[in-house]
Amino acid sequence: MRDTASVRDSDYAHRTAARLRAARRAAVRRTVLTGALLTVVLLALLAASLLLGGLRGMSGRDVVPAALGMRTGLADYVMHGIRFPRALVALLSGALFGLSGALYQRLIRNPLATPDIVGISAGAGAGAVTVLLFAPLVPFGVEAGAIGGSFVMVGAVLALSRRGGRVDTYRLVLIGIGMAAVCTAYVNYLLTLAGDQSLAQVMRWLVGSVSGATWDGVTTLAAGFALCALAALPLSRALGTMALGDHLAAGLGTRVPAARIATLLLGAAAAALATSVTGPVGFVSLISGPIAARLAGTERALVLAAPVGAVIVLGADVAAQHAPLVSPVPTGALTALLGAPYFVWLILRRRSGAPS
Repeated sequence: MRDTASVRDSDYAHRTAARLRAARRAAVRRTVLTGALLTVVLLALLAASLLLGGLRGMSGRDVVPAALGMRTGLADYVMHGIRFPRALVALLSGALFGLSGALYQRLIRNPLATPDIVGISAGAGAGAVTVLLFAPLVPFGVEAGAIGGSFVMVGAVLALSRRGGRVDTYRLVLIGIGMAAVCTAYVNYLLTLAGDQSLAQVMRWLVGSVSGATWDGVTTLAAGFALCALAALPLSRALGTMALGDHLAAGLGTRVPAARIATLLLGAAAAALATSVTGPVGFVSLISGPIAARLAGTERALVLAAPVGAVIVLGADVAAQHAPLVSPVPTGALTALLGAPYFVWLILRRRSGAPS
C-alpha cells in the first residue's frame, strides 16, 4: 500500500513538473512572438517617420535614396539631420519611459505608481528647467539636472509616504501627485523669470516633443537605455521573488532593501534621461506596462514594456506629424490624449474594487 502511494505521489509530481515546463515554454514562445510583432511594428513606424511627408525643394524620388545615404545636399540633410534623429529619439525615449513605468509597477505592485504619476517625472522636469533657464551652456547640464531632480523627488515621496516603518502604496500615489503639483508650481514660477527666447524653448520642451531632435540626444538616450536595460536584468529576478512577499523573498536569498532602492533609482534615472531630451511625454510609463502584461502576461511585462513604450511614442509622433485633423501637434499632446482617459478609468476601476 505504501509503495502504491509513493508511486502515485511520484507520478503526480512528474505530471506537475511537466505541466510547469510546458507552461514555461508556452510563455517564452508567446513573449518571443510578441517581441517579433512589436519589432515589425517599430520598423514600419520607423519607415513611416522617415518616408512620409515632403519638403519644398525636395523631390519625392529622392526620399528613399536619401534615406539610404545615396543623395547629398538638401535631401541628405532632411533625412540624416532631421528625420532620422527625430525617429530615433522618439523610439529610445519611449523605450526608457516604458521601462521606468514597468519597474515601478512591478516593484510597488500598483498600476498607478509610475514615475509620471508619483511625481518623479515632474521632479526631473523641474531640475531640467532650472538648468535650461540658468545654466543652458553647461555640458550635460540638463541631463544632470533631470536626474538630480528625479532622485530628490524619490527621496521626498518615499520619506513622506512611510507609515509604521513601511511604505503605504496608496499614500505614495497621493503624495506623489501632490509633490508633482509642487514641482509644477515651481516651474511656473521660474517661467515668470524667463526671457522671451528662453520662455519659448522651455514651453515647447514642457509639452513633450521630439521636434528639434539631434544626434547628441540620440547618443544620450541610446547610452542611457543600454545601461538601464543591463541594470534591469539582475533586478528582474529580485522583483519576481519580491512579488511573493518580502519575507519569502528574503528567505530565497533576495536582498530586499537593496533591490527596492536600486529599482527606485533605476526607474527614476530612466524616466529622467528620457525627460531631459524630450520633455515630460505624459502617460507613456503608465500605459506601457499594462499593455505589455496583456500581450505576454504579468511575469514578462518587464521585458516587453520598453518596445511597447517605443511603439507608443513613435506612433504618436508619426500621427502628430501626418494624421489628418490632428497634425501638427506636439507628441506629448497625443500621448496625454491617450493616457489621461486610461488614468481616470483605472482610478474608477480601483475604487469599485475591480481587479486592475
